[in-house]
Amino acid sequence: PEVQLGLLPGGGGTQRLPRLIGLAPAVRLLLTGRQVDAREALALGLVDAVVDRERLLDTAIEHALGMRGLYRRPGRPLVPPRTASPFNRRGLMHLLLARNPLGRQLFFARVHRQTVDKTRGNYPAPERILEVVRKGLEQGRAVGFAAESRAFGELVVSPQSRQLVRIFFATRELAKESGVDDPQAQPREVGTVGVLGAGLMGAGIAYLCAARAGTPVIVRERDQKSLDDGIGRFRALVDARVNRGRLTREKAAGIVARVTGALDFEALQSAGLVIEAVFEDLDLKRELLAQVESVGRDELIFASNTSSIPIARIAEGSQRPGNVIGMHYFSPADRMPLLEVVVTQQTAPAVTATCVAYGRRQGKTVIVVRDGPGFYTSRILAPYLNEAAWLLTEGLTIEAIDRALVGFGFPVGPLTLLDDVGIDVGYKVSRVLGEAFGERMQPPAGLQRLIEEGSLGRKTGRGFYLHERAAHRRVNESVYALVGTTPMKTPEEIPIAERCVLQMVNEAARCLETGIVRSARDGDLGAVFGLGFPPFLGGPLRYADSVGAAWLLGRLEHFAVLHGERYRPAESLRELAAQGRSFYADSTRRPGE
Repeated sequence: PEVQLGLLPGGGGTQRLPRLIGLAPAVRLLLTGRQVDAREALALGLVDAVVDRERLLDTAIEHALGMRGLYRRPGRPLVPPRTASPFNRRGLMHLLLARNPLGRQLFFARVHRQTVDKTRGNYPAPERILEVVRKGLEQGRAVGFAAESRAFGELVVSPQSRQLVRIFFATRELAKESGVDDPQAQPREVGTVGVLGAGLMGAGIAYLCAARAGTPVIVRERDQKSLDDGIGRFRALVDARVNRGRLTREKAAGIVARVTGALDFEALQSAGLVIEAVFEDLDLKRELLAQVESVGRDELIFASNTSSIPIARIAEGSQRPGNVIGMHYFSPADRMPLLEVVVTQQTAPAVTATCVAYGRRQGKTVIVVRDGPGFYTSRILAPYLNEAAWLLTEGLTIEAIDRALVGFGFPVGPLTLLDDVGIDVGYKVSRVLGEAFGERMQPPAGLQRLIEEGSLGRKTGRGFYLHERAAHRRVNESVYALVGTTPMKTPEEIPIAERCVLQMVNEAARCLETGIVRSARDGDLGAVFGLGFPPFLGGPLRYADSVGAAWLLGRLEHFAVLHGERYRPAESLRELAAQGRSFYADSTRRPGE
């Protein structure tokens, strides 16, 4: 869909669609690029009939012969009778909006306001779509076609579209790769999948395995209540899609039938892949690995969903370390598009290829990263979140910090994200990274006081915000005293977004230079699809190239003088700045670049 590439539909799409299905539904499709199935297309009026494949040609001939009856009078646009009638809802909306100047004005004003609120002005295509649709309705099709053509030409060379197109082609290129360099390494047949732990993450992973990959799943929990609760979470994910019309009841029943529960490890004897999704405790993960290896086949793959513990540490003492790997899903697992496959020096290439292939069966964009504390995504996210917390201790308000990063292009602010993930979880990950990388990864001590006070985020009803109702929240004013600050500085005094984003970019550069990620492309896709880095900027390393290594180096050195070690520039940035090069300069030219 063109809008997802920073473009608008060419070939007259912005002019024909509103006349075909009505202004409001047409604008919804044009602005979102959402795909619709045959049933919805029929209901919208996008198609005139849905027929069995065997009757398609005969029906098309019959329809072609009867086309003349669809015209109201010569010269009038083709409109299906059900749309043209003022006595049904579609026809009434057409009269109130497309053909009523006042209704049209109110409609465009409301949609424009909603669009700007959503895009923050970072994506020009939606606003241009509204502009050319309106011109066509108010000034005629000829003017609309000309405006569409002109707008398309301007958008196709815009920096936003160029980055979005690059992401599109990079994703397609990545999907063709096996994730390993050895051409002899072939994916194994997975068969049954075991999932250890049925919390929110485990239930989401079970759904992916059963619904998307279509494999039998055995969910293992420590006691019956935990198992029942976990199966309930899994079924709730299925039911939600039935209620939204995404799944038929027949397909839903098939998905549910693929998942069984167990309390013992012997139930996993037939599994080809076991994914652990328990909480971040090294000893527990090692214990689970030992239990699984004691009952599993020699070729059984054990994958950990840990977000920060090195896989090599989990594999210490393993009978078959070549079969141990990381499969890091992002919460919520059933919706987030990225899967980070983490390999150690001992992980067998066939194991990596198997997990990459299986992740794609689950509908994921899969990147392969090297093992290490935090891997790639958690490692570049931690300093970004830490910096938001440091800004809080300097006197910035919670709202100002979140507003600045949303304005930059992130889907949510960093403090909102910490509330969603869990302040205790984020703090623990930062402490693990601090032990590995020293002072530059240490979070402010004030976060510990929040944890001690029980302000852990959404799960406890309070964190940086008070989560009193699902659709409403307000700032938790007690946070300021707990972290030892008084909000006083205005956002204009401190470059909030710049400071947070530079931390992420700097750490991404370090990960690339040390081989944690295989390429700048993988690093950018991981940040965009896993962390919500603004797609219109292309990812942290594309962003670095766009502003220039010399500028980045200068800003990092400036902040290092003010704030110390955590702003020390990556060596690769120094080298690129000295040589006048960029991260993508020496890469093989890829489609869309």
